[in-house]
Amino acid sequence: MTENEISKIIVNTCYNSHIELGPGLFESVYEEILYYELISKGIKVERQKAIPVIWKNLEMGMGFKADLIVENKVIIELKSVEYISPVHQKQLLTYLKLTKLKLGLLINFNERLI
Repeated sequence: MTENEISKIIVNTCYNSHIELGPGLFESVYEEILYYELISKGIKVERQKAIPVIWKNLEMGMGFKADLIVENKVIIELKSVEYISPVHQKQLLTYLKLTKLKLGLLINFNERLI
């Protein structure tokens, strides 16, 4: 599957979950449900994967934990906040740079419409 095909499945799954549950739950609840739904569709998903930071050929250990990495191609950063701020977008761009992945989705479940 391509990144675009994967992202279509992710977005549809998030949308359907959000329609049923609505906003206001903890991010961890949406993450658990999205993980379950994607796995049940036969899609490979890594949850809370530790990503190291490499600095001048020195591995600094865990730099961050990716909420979800799907098919080793798409990183998903989930939020349940009042609004997405510029720092959230910068965070995802940094995650993409560190993982060398091409596509990331920043999804805020705490909206009336996802």
